[in-house]
Amino acid sequence: MKMREQAKTPESSFQRAYLRQKKRERERVRVFRALLLVSFLVLWEVAADLRWIDPFIFSSPVRVGKTFVTLLTEQNLLRHIGITVYETGISFLLVSALGMAFAVLLWLFPRFSAVMEPYLVVLNSLPKSALAPLLIVWMGANVKTIITAGISVAIFGSVISIYSSFQSVEPDMLRLIATLGGTKKDMLFRVVLPWSFPGLLAVWKVNIGLCLVGVVIGEFIGAREGLGYLIIYGSQVFRYAHAREGRMTDDWNRMSGRTKRNAVWRTTRFAGPRGNGKNLRTV
Repeated sequence: MKMREQAKTPESSFQRAYLRQKKRERERVRVFRALLLVSFLVLWEVAADLRWIDPFIFSSPVRVGKTFVTLLTEQNLLRHIGITVYETGISFLLVSALGMAFAVLLWLFPRFSAVMEPYLVVLNSLPKSALAPLLIVWMGANVKTIITAGISVAIFGSVISIYSSFQSVEPDMLRLIATLGGTKKDMLFRVVLPWSFPGLLAVWKVNIGLCLVGVVIGEFIGAREGLGYLIIYGSQVFRYAHAREGRMTDDWNRMSGRTKRNAVWRTTRFAGPRGNGKNLRTV
């Protein structure tokens, strides 16, 4: 017993040292992440205060914080966030289910896969932002259309990625299952899906962001609530401010032009050849 305990003690101490080292490494990573974020915010604020960048165009962290508080207290920001998160969640779940089902069909039926492969590549290469206006026309401006827009951004790439992960399974493992009398179902659930699980996780991570992008694009065009609506509303207000500024500048120029013409008129009236006002010139 004592020999066993003495044999286990060095291993456990090495293990504890290794775990402490990994914990310190994770803490360092967190500290560096926080420092990078704080440094970026400080640099942004200083650049806006010193006019290295135009604060009207690029804003500043302080102004962003004030706007966030205003949206939170006056424009029900949490409701808009909740709506976008709900639509994104539904889109993600549908993309994950539909992408998995279609990829399984492609794997089960190689001939069907050979037929559909070029179509999937073409559909995946389409500009997804261009589909949103068509979806609004076809389906109307409602929540279903926005969810469909989120699905359209991620579904084709998801199918291609999952199917590629299925194809990366070692052929020898599939031959072993077939040799032992296994069916396609056994190959799928005992080899293909467990083998492809890391790839599935990577696909799901990407799909979350893509579904969010699709939902926001849909909200740009056909929504009255959500983060996309807030973004497009803010950009419209920004352009309206520019329009007002341009209109005021134009009015000022017109007023300045009238003043200039009046000044020229007075000058030419009294500075004519005889000074009798007959030689009048206007600009």
